[in-house]
Amino acid sequence: QVQLVESGGGLVEAGGSLRLSCTASEGTINRHGMGWFRQAPGKEREFVATITISGGSQYYAPSVKGRFTISRDTIKNIVYLQMNSLTPEDTAIYYCAGDKGNWLSSNSNDYDIWGQGTRVTVSS
Repeated sequence: QVQLVESGGGLVEAGGSLRLSCTASEGTINRHGMGWFRQAPGKEREFVATITISGGSQYYAPSVKGRFTISRDTIKNIVYLQMNSLTPEDTAIYYCAGDKGNWLSSNSNDYDIWGQGTRVTVSS
C-alpha cells in the first residue's frame, strides 16, 4: 500500500509563495494520477489541481488557475504544487491524493490513497 507524505506547508504573507511536495514513504506514486485538495476551516474539502501519470496533462480549479502549478518528477517520485500570489483565502490544510484510474478528476471519490495533509496559512 502506497503511503503518501506531504511537506512544505507553513506560514506566508499574502502575495508570497510556497511549494508543497508529496512523496511516497512506501511504494511509488508513478502508477497514479496525482491530485491536490484542500480543506479550509469550517469548509468542505475542495479540489485544487491534478496531473496525469505521464505529467502531460494538468487540470486546475478556477480559483487557483494561473497562480498554482502542479508538476511531478518521476525519478524522484515526487509531486509538487507551486503556489504563487497566495491570498488569505488559500489558507487550508492541503492534501495530496493518488488516483489509479488516472482520470484527471476533480472528484475526491476518484482518488484511492491520501496523505495526512500539510497546513498552509496565509496572513493578510
